[in-house]
Amino acid sequence: MIEGNLLVTGCAGFIGFHLTERLLKIGQPVVGIDNLNDYYDPALKRARLDRLEQNAGFTFLQVDLADRAETKKLFERYRFEVVLHLAAQAGVRYSLANPHAYADSNLGGFLNVLEGCRHTSCRHLLFASSSSVYGANTKLPFSVHDNVDHPVSLYAATKKANELLAHSYSHLYGLPTTGLRFFTVYGPWYRPDMALYLFADAITKGRPIDLFNNGNMRRDFTYVDDVTEAMVRLIGLAPEGDPGWSGDHPDPGSSKAPWRIYNIGNNKPEDLMHVVGLLEKEFGRQAVKRMLPMQPGDVPATYADVTDLAHDIGFRPQTRIEDGVAKFVAWYREYYRI
Repeated sequence: MIEGNLLVTGCAGFIGFHLTERLLKIGQPVVGIDNLNDYYDPALKRARLDRLEQNAGFTFLQVDLADRAETKKLFERYRFEVVLHLAAQAGVRYSLANPHAYADSNLGGFLNVLEGCRHTSCRHLLFASSSSVYGANTKLPFSVHDNVDHPVSLYAATKKANELLAHSYSHLYGLPTTGLRFFTVYGPWYRPDMALYLFADAITKGRPIDLFNNGNMRRDFTYVDDVTEAMVRLIGLAPEGDPGWSGDHPDPGSSKAPWRIYNIGNNKPEDLMHVVGLLEKEFGRQAVKRMLPMQPGDVPATYADVTDLAHDIGFRPQTRIEDGVAKFVAWYREYYRI
């Protein structure tokens, strides 16, 4: 339990909602903010909020972190002890069509959060990065100790920039920051722009599903409850840095400053066609498959090395894809009354 105020940004988003709900269930009061933008149907975000607002320990404020003045007021009012920053403009493909949204939210908004933490003595900032930062890397599994200087999408570049900005604040101001590289998180209350949701929608409506790279894709699907478990355990593990570090080249995953990076992944990539098969089984329908070439900004495989995460918090994501897909489909059927 955190004695001071705790902030979850993007609390109406997919991961933010699950994290907030988990914190409330263990008795931790939460201040949650979201700008409720229309990147996808705001009704889904409102439905998530309706669940959260049933808990007396939850306080919601509609705030756009790209608004510097409003963000400053928020931090000055609550002086958060811990900040879990999940708000961002998401989506690899959307970044090709609307790049300025990513600059405003993922760069400007993140800088405003850092400034808020800096000036109000926040004790730990945890923020969402992404497996997309591995970009053109081909060595598998992806390790936080690998260099990640070759992003292949603007979205990935903004997430890499977040890690660099956080490091500079950790170095300059002693702000403890922890970056979390999420690997294809899925589950109930899923985002409608993500593959499993799109596949489910198409299968139930008899439309074709688009399979890029002719379906030859592998993803380290990570169930959302595993993600929230890892995050809750990391809240109290504010990095202290390694003042005794020496060498000619710093470790990309750690630092002399109080800054750390972790992979949050299942450590077990799944063939996309296998996942499609699981959806077909759960819905009792065959998918109409449309094979397409690789999309710009996409990568053929993701695979998380979670050695550091397991060592530091004694936990690694482990939900079987069969169980996770079944839970997602059960929610989808209930929510859409199928």
